[in-house]
Amino acid sequence: MHRSEKGFKSPIDLSETDIVAAMKDIQGYIDISPGDFREIFQVAYRHALERLVESRTAADIMTSPVHQVALGTDLRETAAFLSARGISGVPVVDQQGRLAGVVSEKDFLVKMGLGRNASFMQIIAHCLNNKGCVATQLRNHRVEEIMTTPAISAGPEISVEAISDLFIDRQINRLPLVDTEGRLLGIVTRTDLLHAYRLSC
Repeated sequence: MHRSEKGFKSPIDLSETDIVAAMKDIQGYIDISPGDFREIFQVAYRHALERLVESRTAADIMTSPVHQVALGTDLRETAAFLSARGISGVPVVDQQGRLAGVVSEKDFLVKMGLGRNASFMQIIAHCLNNKGCVATQLRNHRVEEIMTTPAISAGPEISVEAISDLFIDRQINRLPLVDTEGRLLGIVTRTDLLHAYRLSC
């Protein structure tokens, strides 16, 4: 790790490749003065950060063990599970711990006859225009009846950059990570991804 005269420890080391890449980015003749070196360092540091992000994988940032519910769990218990943990979605696994699907608050909304992106006030309005709470109809249903399946998942070797693209392209908020047999290993959420990029800044 790089240390300055004051003992500051840089979070990453600059490689010769980063320095060369930085020098190529700077236009014109380079006279190595303190100002020039500072500019080279700043550009090289940016290259190093980009390299760090590109080299990190899901295994580096995933959350494990994972909050999960089993197939056969009723929706009342599932809703209580999500509420108690302050999360909006969770993987669903079979008896062998293999990923069977993902259930989220959006799946509940659809089952209640609302859109996947219904707002809280839309839910209130819907309840007020109907007799009783629309959620009561879910009491006798199980998680597999509303979960999203097959779930979008990946192996732990997927890059952080690829996860970011997947979140945008597939409009998902979480990515379960599985082994070659489909068993749940961990999960990457938008919060995990944001934290990973924040550490690199």
